Amino acid sequence: MLLRGYGTAGPWGWLTLLLVACAAWASEITFELPDNAKQCFYEEIVQGTKCTLEFQVITGGHYDVDCRLEDPDGIVLYKEMKKQYDSFTFTASRNGTYKFCFSNEFSTFTHKTVYFDFQVGEDAPLFPSENRATALTQMESACVSIHEALKSVIDYQTHFRLREAQGRSRAEDLNTRVAYWSIGEAIILFVASIGQVFLLKSFFSDKRTTTTCVAS
Repeated sequence: MLLRGYGTAGPWGWLTLLLVACAAWASEITFELPDNAKQCFYEEIVQGTKCTLEFQVITGGHYDVDCRLEDPDGIVLYKEMKKQYDSFTFTASRNGTYKFCFSNEFSTFTHKTVYFDFQVGEDAPLFPSENRATALTQMESACVSIHEALKSVIDYQTHFRLREAQGRSRAEDLNTRVAYWSIGEAIILFVASIGQVFLLKSFFSDKRTTTTCVAS
């Protein structure tokens, strides 16, 4: 699976976004990772591009997964075992296809739900002349500040949604366990009650004594 996502294109709107390749790409995906399974993703990256990989396990088991990132030569840039969440930033050392994989091969019966955000490059400037020598106008400065604030809001909303989904999963899992435990306790109490009834009944029941006559 080749991931290609394009970020903000600046004030030219969606037309420029469709016509011009942006400097920043972003891929956000939430996917199911079955037990004993491994899922890999690939991204074409240009040398010198700064990239960030961030992931989090939302549901399943102990909320952990193995993650591995390799460059086009197969050199391991990042490797972590049984991580719940993490973030890794690197700069591409050469052109080519970079591969990052998520593995749940250590789990025999629990599937996971994994979210990751892979950002490639930096966001394009909001204004084409933002890097000019002269200072920005008051309107341009306000637009840049609002743009940065909105990006932070989107980031916070994403993390809050992930935490909410993880909390909901844990609550539902706990609710299921409590329900099963309650059913088990009810069955045990029922069996114990029936046993006590029969035991008490045996105490108060008439016992017939049998006598044997021995003929002399």
